[in-house]
Amino acid sequence: MAKPMDQYTWRELLVGNVISEPGSSQEYKTGDWRSLKPVFDNVKCIKCGVCWMFCPDNAIMQDADEFFCADLDYCKGCGICARECWPGAIAMTEESK
Repeated sequence: MAKPMDQYTWRELLVGNVISEPGSSQEYKTGDWRSLKPVFDNVKCIKCGVCWMFCPDNAIMQDADEFFCADLDYCKGCGICARECWPGAIAMTEESK
């Protein structure tokens, strides 16, 4: 009988094993190691959603006023949103210590 996946050491895992239940990625906050974070300027933002479309981590969301903002629990600070924002409404700033 095989042991549960969470009882294997990393050396025992086979390549390609899934070690979490489907949908469990929301439990893991991945933005902790970010060094830059996006800051959104709602004056320049035209609510086009290009930042949302290009975010590889699905870390862009809309607030109550339908402006876009980053979910800093998951944003890794890659800067793709700022690069793709043609109105220039997103600036990457250093994460404060």
